[in-house]
Amino acid sequence: MSDKHKWQLAALVLGIGLLLWALGPVLTPFVIAALLAYLGDPMVDRLERLRLSRTGAVVIVFLLMTLALVGVVLLLIPLLERQVSTFIDQFPRYREWFTGTVLPWITERTGVEIEGFDLEYLYGMLRDHWKQAGGFAATVLGGISRSGMVIIGWLVNLALIPVVAFYLLRDWDVMVEKIRLLIPRRIEPVISRLSREADSVLGGFLRGQLSVMVALGAIYSIGLWMVGIDLALLIGMVAGLVSFIPYLGAIVGVGAGLIAAMVQHGDLTHVLLVGLVFAVGQTLESVVLTPFLVGDRIGMHPVAVIFAVMAGGQLFGFVGVLVALPVAAVVMVILRYLYQEYTASRLYAGEHPPPDGPSPPAGEPPPIRRKANPRGRRRRGRRAETDPGTDPGGSGA
Repeated sequence: MSDKHKWQLAALVLGIGLLLWALGPVLTPFVIAALLAYLGDPMVDRLERLRLSRTGAVVIVFLLMTLALVGVVLLLIPLLERQVSTFIDQFPRYREWFTGTVLPWITERTGVEIEGFDLEYLYGMLRDHWKQAGGFAATVLGGISRSGMVIIGWLVNLALIPVVAFYLLRDWDVMVEKIRLLIPRRIEPVISRLSREADSVLGGFLRGQLSVMVALGAIYSIGLWMVGIDLALLIGMVAGLVSFIPYLGAIVGVGAGLIAAMVQHGDLTHVLLVGLVFAVGQTLESVVLTPFLVGDRIGMHPVAVIFAVMAGGQLFGFVGVLVALPVAAVVMVILRYLYQEYTASRLYAGEHPPPDGPSPPAGEPPPIRRKANPRGRRRRGRRAETDPGTDPGGSGA
């Protein structure tokens, strides 16, 4: 590729990036629909292998995904909102436990007197902000009801998501094949291989690690609810969502669960039961969830996930958050490919010495190797043919 073509390609990529940035608000429903289609395509392919038509399989998967999303919106979000309100109402009990138990224990063990540590300001800030927000649903409805055009745009985007997702899911394999046929034949094998690797990386997180996070959140929440913890859903969901960072989910969940058990019940039995819940969850995650849902697929590093989401949100807003993980997966695969190409290049390995001896010292020209003269071989051949003592036929008869 010439320098001119490289600059043209860079300008094209930059232009596409600027266009996506300018069309960010318009692209939001299409990006959400594309992500839903990407997540649902493997299930549709499995149903097709059971001799269902593509349209029938899409209808089944689409209904299941719709029920799951409606359940999250109508059930999970109100429950979490209620849990946050419960935590704010019970915050004085946590404050009294901290100032009456934890601080004296620290002073007794270390001899350090902690003064000026008042949780009253934190409690007042939480209470005031939550009252001002009025809950998640009230905040959303208040935000979209300020203007009639905002309401119309919000409803149009909400209606576009299932329609676009349905058609993308139905024609997903056809679109992927058409895109593959548009790739120049010279680079098509490399692009196809990198695309499969990017799909493996992204699928390892979205279809694998994300499923593990949701499953762990459900296990922790149900277990803490059975133990009798009032904030079971809030603690379980937070512990499950941060579990993509190794051990962080268990540490956060155990810490919050133990504090809730000591404040709410104050006995050793509930403390041990909370520890048992997280021990069972970690065992199921190691033995069942990760081998079954993730397997040996190479996912994304937790630091890469955090940076990608934050960078995408900073650069492109909500659309950037949505496309951050797919873009990060592609970038990781490209960097891995460039690393392999670099380590296999002569720039990295250096010049190999000639096979018949070491390289000449620096500053000296390499020795001149004289090639054999084919004309000399022909002359010797002619002299052999005209020699009277030589039999041209080679038989002497």
